[in-house]
Amino acid sequence: MDTVIMSIVVILVVWNIVVFAMYGIDKSKAKRGSRRISEKTLLIATALMGGLGAFLGMVLLRHKTKHLKFKIGVPLLLIINIAVVVIILIYTGG
Repeated sequence: MDTVIMSIVVILVVWNIVVFAMYGIDKSKAKRGSRRISEKTLLIATALMGGLGAFLGMVLLRHKTKHLKFKIGVPLLLIINIAVVVIILIYTGG
C-alpha cells in the first residue's frame, strides 16, 4: 500500500474515532443536562467522512437512535462515505 493511501486510511480512522467520541460526549452531556453538541455539528461531522464513527456511536452508545434524521441520515451518509472511498480507490488504482 503506498504512503498516500496509507496516510488517508490513518486520517479516516482517526477522524471516525473523533466522531464516535463526539457522539459519546454528546450523550454524556445529555445525561448531565449540560450544553450539547448541536445536531447540525454531529451530522456535518458524519457527512465529512465520519459515517462509520457516527454509526457505531448510534449503535454502541445508543445515542440519537430515536431521531428520524439520524436513523435515516447516518446510515445514508455512511453508504455515501463508503462509495466515496471505493470511487477513490478505483480511480487511483488502489
